[in-house]
Amino acid sequence: MSALPRRMRLSGLEPLVIGPESNFVNIGERTNVTGSAKFRKLIKEDRLDAAVEVARQQVEAGAQILDVNMDEGMIDSAAMMVRFLNLIAAEPDIARVPVMVDSSKFEVIEAGLRCLQGKGVVNSISLKEGEDAFLQQARTVLRYGAAVVVMAFDEQGQADTCERKVAICTRAYRLLVDEVGFPPEDILFDPNIFAIGTGIAEHDNYAVDFIEATRIIRDTLPHCHVSGGVSNVSFAFRGNTPVREAIHSVFLYHAIAAGMDFGIVNAGAMPILDDIEPELRERVEDLVLNRRSDATERLMEIAARHKGGAGTSDPEAERKKLAWRDMDVEGRLKHALVHGIDEFVVEDTEAARLRADKPLEVIEGPLMAGMNVVGDLFGAGKMFLPQVVKSARVMKKAVAHLIPWIEEEKRRTGNVSRNNGTIVLATVKGDVHDIGKNIVGVVLACNNFEVIDLGVMVPAQTILDRAREAGADIIGLSGLITPSLEEMSQLSREMQRQGFEVPLLIGGATTSRAHTALKIAPHYTGATVWVKDASRAVGVAQSLLSPERSAAFVAANEDDYAAIRERHRDRGSAKRLVSFAKAQANRFDGRWEAHPPPTPARPGLHVFEDYPLVELAEYIDWSPFFNAWELAGRYPAILDDEVVGPQARELLADARAMLARIIEERWLRARGVMALWPATSEGEDIVVLDDDGQARARFHCLRQQADKPVGERANLCLADFVAPRSSGLRDWMGGFAVTAGIGIDEHVARFEGDHDDYSAIMLKALADRLAEAFAERLHQRVRTEFWAYAAEERLDNDALVKERYRGIRPAPGYPACPDHSEKRTLFDLLQAEANAGIELTENFAMTPTAAVSGFYFAHPDSQYFVVGRIGRDQVEDYAQRKGVSQAQAERWLAPNLDYDPE
Repeated sequence: MSALPRRMRLSGLEPLVIGPESNFVNIGERTNVTGSAKFRKLIKEDRLDAAVEVARQQVEAGAQILDVNMDEGMIDSAAMMVRFLNLIAAEPDIARVPVMVDSSKFEVIEAGLRCLQGKGVVNSISLKEGEDAFLQQARTVLRYGAAVVVMAFDEQGQADTCERKVAICTRAYRLLVDEVGFPPEDILFDPNIFAIGTGIAEHDNYAVDFIEATRIIRDTLPHCHVSGGVSNVSFAFRGNTPVREAIHSVFLYHAIAAGMDFGIVNAGAMPILDDIEPELRERVEDLVLNRRSDATERLMEIAARHKGGAGTSDPEAERKKLAWRDMDVEGRLKHALVHGIDEFVVEDTEAARLRADKPLEVIEGPLMAGMNVVGDLFGAGKMFLPQVVKSARVMKKAVAHLIPWIEEEKRRTGNVSRNNGTIVLATVKGDVHDIGKNIVGVVLACNNFEVIDLGVMVPAQTILDRAREAGADIIGLSGLITPSLEEMSQLSREMQRQGFEVPLLIGGATTSRAHTALKIAPHYTGATVWVKDASRAVGVAQSLLSPERSAAFVAANEDDYAAIRERHRDRGSAKRLVSFAKAQANRFDGRWEAHPPPTPARPGLHVFEDYPLVELAEYIDWSPFFNAWELAGRYPAILDDEVVGPQARELLADARAMLARIIEERWLRARGVMALWPATSEGEDIVVLDDDGQARARFHCLRQQADKPVGERANLCLADFVAPRSSGLRDWMGGFAVTAGIGIDEHVARFEGDHDDYSAIMLKALADRLAEAFAERLHQRVRTEFWAYAAEERLDNDALVKERYRGIRPAPGYPACPDHSEKRTLFDLLQAEANAGIELTENFAMTPTAAVSGFYFAHPDSQYFVVGRIGRDQVEDYAQRKGVSQAQAERWLAPNLDYDPE
């Protein structure tokens, strides 16, 4: 008897055999809580009878496999998976098809596998947690007799290019077939369908990458299958169902031709390819196949018309779009505030003023009602920071229109507006960073606090004098660089000495709850509260100023700080430091005989007067940009995030539009300087040499003092990455300082003068990104052109962001070199003020703020590290080497001290 041919054989109550002769297999997607809002609502409300009807509709519409997913934070996923699978098992018209058990949690998958009465499919496993976990899960799936979906995902992340997709799938195939003994016909690869048409050039080839990877996988990995979530490809056109369905149809036509034989689709919503209107089909094909660089724009031109929605060519759609203009004026103002629409705000504010008895009534009535909705939505996580800042722009323009009448009213009657409290905000002396502070100010103002923003580099006495003058209810301090921590501590002492009692808020990147508890709060008997980010500022301020909540809030905060101080007292027994001498003995071994220092191709100093912004834009790392707006996630995955994805895409579109204007209209100028110098190391110092080998300057570095296994992990110091004088080798180091902030002030002032905080903050955030991009690009050129120790390097921007290159560029003030004062030596060597237009404040902050500086090291084993806690013995040595007092060294290194200075 001849053996049966290799085929994937699945079953519900009826068999489903998939082979070369089979048609495309539709996997019904509407029984997935992450893909269907309707199904998620039914499951969360425990309306399982109605949820079963969704499954029935999917089967009736042609789904040959049902994808069932219960991954939702408010659902017991495993229990609900079991309940739902048992229910559909009792419905013969549903149970006839196989089930795909879908979850990101393997315990949920296993719970589902126990319920299947036929042979189903697991969705999914991957290599993201390494081979051991992958093999263990694969063996479990095999034991249950199921087929498996394998995602193109490994330890480095999701595969986006054709090459990565093929490489990961090939590796997984060999592990499954050769090590686990998994039947190759029961393997479905999902090489990741990503969104196209996002307006981001890097995404343009995603559909082509999937199609080409599918072709190679089917040609090179015998008997396997290829699947994918088709709806992902059209995610950028969310809200336009006809265009999305056309994209799905065109994409599937080409993907199926390449070998895709499974797909998670809405089986009842797929137009026939030939039925798509010719112009739409052509433009969709241009997009899917990446045939034109302007494919996205061309599809957008006609998308609204096919949507039957908001296109200007459809008068009915335009009327619907502006239907809110038919509301009364209070409703219009509320709608404009909630949706951030400033187009009609002056007109509507004037209409409201004419109806009111007093101009203040417009603020205290419809405007505050709208902002209260904004505050409630933001607090509930239903609005995000960029939207709130847009709402604030509307509010400010409305208030600006009313101010002349309010002033006149105040002059006649003496009446003043009521608010929730007055808050003075400032970036402390010596620090120039204010993006975070400005965002906090906007959010507080949106919640009817009067915010007095004193700006940057504000001396302590100026802050206190202004707070007294304004009758401030709260003082808020911000800072980014570590010397700002000492300024905050000093200001808290002054508040105590001068008899202040108002609460003190502490915020900024270098601040922390622990530092506030240990170094700031003990100096002031008033409430001192660390505020992590803008989203928490309103709640903290309201709690502090609420007669009902204030005492309990302050008591809870002080209990928290007391617990931190207690843990700090016990820290010595928990975290041991070795002596400085022992740390020095466990220094990093540079193995210089194996790594002779490379000589630069172009040593010396190089100045870049007006670096092309269009070139720098290609090197932007967008993830920190979203973090600045408090949208959590990594780019580009954040654009498809279920929670923040829509807002992230809108924010990015605004950013790219402004970036185009920055470049085209030359709003900003990028200047920089870099140099490569002969250097040697002496202990923990790096000595920069002149052409005659004499000491020209000296950088003072710090060594880790954590207790590490000798011979296994070294106690690192940056000086270890430069050949020691005793080696007799000629080594080199580099330095740089770059900015993309020249000219920014006039444009920020223009936006702020127009009450447009959103654009002002956007411009500052983009300038920061361009400065970081300048640092990235210049480092690349150093490696390949100036130092040229990696002349053959060819890395794309993703690889640059992930630092997959030789060498590092640590910066003074950051974990490997925490003393900001080392910038002074760096700037003197680079003549950075003259060559790059960057200056240092008294606390070594750089201005313009959109600036980056640091060192270059080329040793192949050089690495970023955290100095961490250091002992008194090293601080004494450091002070001696720098020629400063012990007290001065302790001030510079305060966050790193493992002891309390006397």
